[in-house]
Amino acid sequence: MTMTVRAGLKGLASAFLLTAAAAVTVTFTLTMTPAPAAAAEAKGEWARPTGTSRIKIAPCGDALCGTLVWLKDPRNDDKNPDEAKRSRPLLGSQTVIGMKPTGKDGQWKGKVYNAEDGETYTGFIQMDGNDKLKLEGCVMGGLLCKGETWTRVK
Repeated sequence: MTMTVRAGLKGLASAFLLTAAAAVTVTFTLTMTPAPAAAAEAKGEWARPTGTSRIKIAPCGDALCGTLVWLKDPRNDDKNPDEAKRSRPLLGSQTVIGMKPTGKDGQWKGKVYNAEDGETYTGFIQMDGNDKLKLEGCVMGGLLCKGETWTRVK
C-alpha cells in the first residue's frame, strides 16, 4: 500500500512541478513581450507636400484642431462662403476642426476647411508612422474622399 501512495505522490509532485514551470514560463513570456506601440501622436507642426503651408495641430477642448501657422504666399480667405470673412487673413485661421478619435488606431474624425474652394468637409486624420499624417476631406458621408499626406516639421 505504501508503494502505491508513494507512486501517487511522485506523480502528483511531478504534475505540480510541471504546472509551476509552465506558469513561470508564461509569466516570463508575458513580461518580456513588448507592449503594443501606442498610436502615433498627431499633435505638432505639419507641412503640406506642396510646401505652400504649415498647420499646427493642438488640443482644442476634447478634440484636436489645426491652425494655419505659415503660408508661402499669405493671402486672405477670399473663397469663404461668409462674405464678412473674405477679407480676413488665412494665416491664423483654423482649417482642421474638432477632430476626435474614431476608435481606430491613429485615426480622428472631424471637419476640414479647404481655403482653396471655401468649403468645409467631413475630415479624417490617419497617422502613418510618427512623421506622416494623411488628411482627407470627404463628401457624401465619407464615400468620396480626397487627401494628401503631410510631413512633420522638425
